[in-house]
Amino acid sequence: MLKADLHTHTYFSPDALTSPEKYVRTCLERRINCVAVTDHNAIAGALAVQKLATFKVIIGEEVESREGEIIGLFLQEEVPGGLSAEETVERIKEQGGLVCVPHPFDRFRGEHLAEAALTRILPQVDIIEVFNARTTRQADNERAARFAEEHGLAASAGSDAHSARELGRACVEMPDFEGPREFVQALREGRIVGRLSSPLVHLWSRWAWLRRRLGWRPIG
Repeated sequence: MLKADLHTHTYFSPDALTSPEKYVRTCLERRINCVAVTDHNAIAGALAVQKLATFKVIIGEEVESREGEIIGLFLQEEVPGGLSAEETVERIKEQGGLVCVPHPFDRFRGEHLAEAALTRILPQVDIIEVFNARTTRQADNERAARFAEEHGLAASAGSDAHSARELGRACVEMPDFEGPREFVQALREGRIVGRLSSPLVHLWSRWAWLRRRLGWRPIG
């Protein structure tokens, strides 16, 4: 059985402070044995973690489309930011990846995918993130869960960790899998566990962004 944190970030995201080395150490300490590394507009962090890890690593990216964030999983190459939602999905699908919509109804995050765009790309969506530990109001996660159920979509969960201390806050306990198709089926058989992070973690992200602007090294 896997303990999978399916939305995480490393120092390759501009507002995260977790180096790949500290990321891997923390996962091992917390017995997290499957992760999706989904840095903003980059897969370099995911590739770095994959080289270091002894556990399962999904190469992902949280792509900042013009209409909000879309996660691609099982990627071979980066998807550029700034495209339309449709173009972003097309780039993910072209390389055999899966489309996941993160924190779709988080009322306090302006970067979530616009509902009009979600409606347009819905036939191409594979997964809805129904528990994001950084979502401030649990009711917004619950709305995402209802949406996934209503549309027959697989449900995922993740810490959205921007620091090592957040890793594992939300996970899916799920069967092992090989490849994207088995992954979706394993999600459908999984069980979501976790708790919301303190709203103060968003201040940590702001601090990380300032560190990067000042050219300071990552922690860990």
